Amino acid sequence: MKDAATVEDVHEIALAMPHVKVEYGSGENPVYQVGGKSFVFFRTPRPDAVDPDTGERYPDVIVFWVETDADKQALVRDPVTPFFTTRHFDGHLSVLVRAGRLGEITRAELREVIQDAWLARASEARRREWLKKPS
Repeated sequence: MKDAATVEDVHEIALAMPHVKVEYGSGENPVYQVGGKSFVFFRTPRPDAVDPDTGERYPDVIVFWVETDADKQALVRDPVTPFFTTRHFDGHLSVLVRAGRLGEITRAELREVIQDAWLARASEARRREWLKKPS
C-alpha cells in the first residue's frame, strides 16, 4: 500500500501533538499522554489478545483512545480496518491494533486516529486551542 502506516509513524504523529509527554510503562513501552491522560500506548503481551491459532499472546498491541462508543464500533466493526477490541476493553473507550497490521491503513488514516485519540483525552481548553489552528 502506498503511504502505509508504520510504528515509527505512531511515535512521530503522537509526539507532534501539543502538550504531549511520554511516560514508560511496564516493559519500557511508551505511553503518550496529554495533561497526564494517556491517549496512545503500547501494551505488553496480555492474555486477552492472543493468536487464535496458537494461543500466543500478541506482542505488538497498540491502544488508541476514542471519543465515543460509536467511534469505537465504527473502527472495530469495519472489516476493512485492522482495529479490534477484546472483552477486557468492553466499556472502555479505546481500540486496539497490532503493530504488524498498521500497514493496512495509510499514514493519513493513522494520523486521524491519533488526533482523535488526543482530542478524546485533552482538556476542553486544549481541544479548542488545537481545533482553531489552521491545518
